Amino acid sequence: MKAKFFQYSKCALLCLAVVVLPHPRMIASASQLVVDDDKAECPHAGFTHIQDAINSAAAGDRIRICQGTYAEQLTIQKSLTLDADSGAILMPGVMHQNTVSLFDSAPIAAAILVQNAPNVTVRGLIVDGANNGISACAPDLEGITFQNASGSIEKTAVRNFKLGSGLEGCQSGTGIFVQSGGGTISNVEIEDCTIHDYQKNGITADEVGTNASIRHNVVTGLGPTTGAAQNGIQIGFGAEGVIERNLVTNNIWSPCSVAATCQFVATNILVTQSDGVEISRNRAGISQVAIFVAGNNASVLRNETFAAFVFDGVRIEGNQAHVRDNQVFNGAEAGIFLLGNNNVVRENVITEAPIGILKDTSSMGDLIAANLFFDTPIKVQDPPSAGLAKALQPKR
Repeated sequence: MKAKFFQYSKCALLCLAVVVLPHPRMIASASQLVVDDDKAECPHAGFTHIQDAINSAAAGDRIRICQGTYAEQLTIQKSLTLDADSGAILMPGVMHQNTVSLFDSAPIAAAILVQNAPNVTVRGLIVDGANNGISACAPDLEGITFQNASGSIEKTAVRNFKLGSGLEGCQSGTGIFVQSGGGTISNVEIEDCTIHDYQKNGITADEVGTNASIRHNVVTGLGPTTGAAQNGIQIGFGAEGVIERNLVTNNIWSPCSVAATCQFVATNILVTQSDGVEISRNRAGISQVAIFVAGNNASVLRNETFAAFVFDGVRIEGNQAHVRDNQVFNGAEAGIFLLGNNNVVRENVITEAPIGILKDTSSMGDLIAANLFFDTPIKVQDPPSAGLAKALQPKR
């Protein structure tokens, strides 16, 4: 009986091994290519330029980027993983146009351009635009650009995508840009990254077909500026996605200091002309509007906003939003502003604002209940008021 049990057990283990062990072709299908700019850290590296490794790689390969500084622009049009050692810096010299916008064909110069590839990962790299050398408003300066492509950007620093003196007003300079066109889809995850010293936007996901998951990033604007009105994180123009657990601060357009005369606003988190976007568990502050939704069916949940400059902690200009369990500190005009119908505003805590919830008198069917107010003289008020959507300056 023991012998028969042993035979059955041996057979079961062999069957399990057949199931679990990968086929030899699967093991051999992905290779690692190594890049080192001076072969000091990785003396056996096969390449000194990242683009050469990209050109030589097969789809599915991994490219290890050793510590060093790489003065090049990259174009990726196949599924790859770029895995950088700590201290690896991509810092292009004079940057040149390498694509155009899928919306209006405007020229773009991207440090990393990912096009028409189903699965590209950029991990651990510093992408620095300090030496971009662009001397006009065009081409549009961008750090990492995904066009009709999917994948992820992880633990990556994107910095210094801004133009030189005299060009501060150009609507150029974005850290990460995801865009779709022609009926194609882009699904991109952006996680655990730092984006700062950009001129226009930190992270942007635009156009129908784009779906962005933007999580656990730190996005920091320039602070008070008279140049381009900045937006920290933007989802717009039919794109979909989730903005979750980010820290977004310091996007302020200096000329907007009085509500009645403000022409443009800067925002920390912006949803514009997109519906169904989730904004949850973020910390956003030091901006004209911390969270601005100009769209429908948004979920604004469990965020913390602080230090709104001129306007509001949370501003909704759309219908059927759910605004719940947010902590709103220091609203300048109001803690929460509503312009739209059938919105639900429940269980928020508003601390220190002239008006807790400012609801435009034309709004219908809104449910406002179970909110808490501290240091706020007027809890809810509904005078006629003007929308700010025309004052938005999104990137497109």
